[in-house]
Amino acid sequence: QVNLVESGGGLVEAGGSLRLSCAASGRTFIFNRMGWYRQAPGKQRELVASITSGGSTVYASSVKGRFTISRDNSKNTVYLQMNSLKPEDTSVYSCNALIVEPVTINYWGQGTQVTVSS
Repeated sequence: QVNLVESGGGLVEAGGSLRLSCAASGRTFIFNRMGWYRQAPGKQRELVASITSGGSTVYASSVKGRFTISRDNSKNTVYLQMNSLKPEDTSVYSCNALIVEPVTINYWGQGTQVTVSS
């Protein structure tokens, strides 16, 4: 059993910053990939950013240059530093962790609300 616990969401004014954290506990692994997704009301869930165990990153075009993803493999924790936040960043942000061996399993956190006021 793996639990992903997110923290760091909240309310911030446009132009402000927040830092999200996601810590894995339970039967943990070195996850092949960890990342953040978001879903706003009435919209599809989208990838915000992901990072492999080796440190390779992928970002949504809408957040490039503003958000930075990082991870601490020793703590099985992934972070998302969000700067220059915009009202359109308002969403529920969920942590994801992927293992591919011996089987492929995606783990999800419960989500944390980020609200950016204009």
